[in-house]
Amino acid sequence: MSELATQNIMYLPGVGPKRAELLKTELKMVSYEDLIYYFPYKYVDRSRVYAISEISGNLPYVQVKGKIASMKTVGEGRQSRLSAMFTDGTGMLELVWFKGHKYVRQNLDPKAEYIVFGKPSSFNGQINVVHPEMDKVKEGQIQIVAGLQAFYNTTEKMKKSFLNSKAIYKLMQNVFKGFQGKIPETLPARILEKYKLMQLHEALHTVHFPEETKGLERAQFRLKFEELLYIQLNILKLRNQRNRNIKGYIFSRVGDCLNNFYKDKIPFELTNAQKRVIKEIRRDMGTGIQMNRLLQGDVGSGKTLVALMVMLIALDNNYQAGLMAPTEILATQHYETISEMLEGMNIQVGLLTGSTKKSERAILHEKLQSGELQILIGTHALIEDTVQFHNLGLIIIDEQHRFGVAQRARLWKKNAHPPHVLVMTATPIPRTLAMTMYGDLEVSVIDELPPGRKPIETAHYFHNRRNNLNRFLKTELEKGRQIYVVYPLIEESENLDFKNLSEGYEYMQRVFADHKVTMVHGKMRPAEKDAAMQEFASGKAHILVATTVIEVGVNVPNASVMVIESAERFGLSQLHQLRGRVGRGAEQSFCILMTGHKLSDDTRKRMDIMTRTTDGFEIAEADLKLRGPGDLEGTQQSGLPFSLKIANLGKDGRILQYARQVAEAILEDDPLLEKQENYIISKQLLKLAREKMNWSMIS
Repeated sequence: MSELATQNIMYLPGVGPKRAELLKTELKMVSYEDLIYYFPYKYVDRSRVYAISEISGNLPYVQVKGKIASMKTVGEGRQSRLSAMFTDGTGMLELVWFKGHKYVRQNLDPKAEYIVFGKPSSFNGQINVVHPEMDKVKEGQIQIVAGLQAFYNTTEKMKKSFLNSKAIYKLMQNVFKGFQGKIPETLPARILEKYKLMQLHEALHTVHFPEETKGLERAQFRLKFEELLYIQLNILKLRNQRNRNIKGYIFSRVGDCLNNFYKDKIPFELTNAQKRVIKEIRRDMGTGIQMNRLLQGDVGSGKTLVALMVMLIALDNNYQAGLMAPTEILATQHYETISEMLEGMNIQVGLLTGSTKKSERAILHEKLQSGELQILIGTHALIEDTVQFHNLGLIIIDEQHRFGVAQRARLWKKNAHPPHVLVMTATPIPRTLAMTMYGDLEVSVIDELPPGRKPIETAHYFHNRRNNLNRFLKTELEKGRQIYVVYPLIEESENLDFKNLSEGYEYMQRVFADHKVTMVHGKMRPAEKDAAMQEFASGKAHILVATTVIEVGVNVPNASVMVIESAERFGLSQLHQLRGRVGRGAEQSFCILMTGHKLSDDTRKRMDIMTRTTDGFEIAEADLKLRGPGDLEGTQQSGLPFSLKIANLGKDGRILQYARQVAEAILEDDPLLEKQENYIISKQLLKLAREKMNWSMIS
């Protein structure tokens, strides 16, 4: 372990016990190394000193040099502020402090010259800078800070204790001054030389104290490449280890189950994408290595049919198959769909959920253990210890990101050898995220919709077009179609959201009095929710007013319109998932995004993307760039198995691809990283393991 990792940050000049405690609780920062690896979130060019006469309120940041002409306190008590007029001879700039202004007033020297830095704004015709940075100019000094200055994220608690970005910057200066030795290198010399990478010590110094843009870019590349390289090395090493050590059942034959189903039960031609994916899965299941494959497919692409055909291959090889879904609604839908598809074939399918009666469970368990029950579909009830298979050969996990790794792992222990695993998602995953979250899985993609499906037409309406919307909805209802109206339900504003949902429900009942309107939300009892959804699915209800509980699990081909209220409050991937609830029949379907007029730039981009394309993968890539990887589908999800300190999966896809290629080359030459030349790599991977990074492991 390096000296940096063992040095307590409390002993760094400028920290001390109180600040050390604050850094620990707010940023999990306890050592010198933690500080050095706390990277800036942006840089501002401070190479120019402006004349005050040049400054307008729309400049991002400015730096001026001059003196304080006057100071006064305005207002009383908590509402008071300190106002100082600052001049450089070309004009006047107002400097304003709302907090800590007693301290500021005591320490400002009216006779001294200062460099002032901050963000200008205009108020009542006067240019001002709120809470500026002030640096006293020493005799003969032209400028305090030159070139690019780093800015660091801080919290409100830190700012109250004067631990703002500037304070972090000064601590960074102290740690580099105090640590005289070179920072130990974390990549082998041959890697640095071969890929022309900056030395670690130089890269870390440059990223905090860049002199110019090109040097900064080289430093960032070095650090991003290393971070992503070690993630890929870890994932690929574990995958290789699993492939060596875990044997899989060999599904060597295709028999009557699949052949009869394909010949008699599929009235249409499979898409080329479906055929390709089935071939990829068949190849995996015939190798003698346990399959671990991720199947991605947009809403309506035919994943369920592929899943069923793969289960039939398991049955043809005398193994049982299981399908686990995250909700009772989705599990029931899979059960009904698959049972209907297999009607007339001598194949027993069972359903196990939390609602399954005790007497029914006993029969299920008995048939499962004897092997009479060949396919079991259910929720997380499948992982209960009481559920014992006779010969489980394949498990399919739908919407797998909703299950934890520990939950999935319990399924693999239900046999002597782990079953083949196919995980499915209708949430398109950008390539960079798939390579990191699911980097140890093979990936199959169904990137083609079945023929006859018409793209959903999407429009963005402001609230003042409500009457136009209502006329359009009446037209669709007159054609015999059904309509979804979805409202957001966010925990932080739950009461207000419920009020909006209830008011929306009452409004739809008034406006469409001739039609049956039903409502669904997550706080309803399961039986009530299922009854309301069934009423809509059967066509008895014409309009379903709901929260996002209908995001997965409802398949109503007759529903042709999805109205999303307050669409600005949803992420792109979630909007796309909701839109996918319509467009399941042969008729033209529509998605209407309703918002107010006041929209942020990001929200406008989201609305533009949604109205421009229905390509889930394009939308997922855009979502990753706009929102980052921690929030894939609108609700904060814990799927990310690591924390990135400098790389950004939305922007650094090329670096990630490059890092993966390098990782593959290293492991191809030295699978166990036993060679002396890879000692640094092996040592660094052990260090990362000690830090308990939760690397992606599907099995």
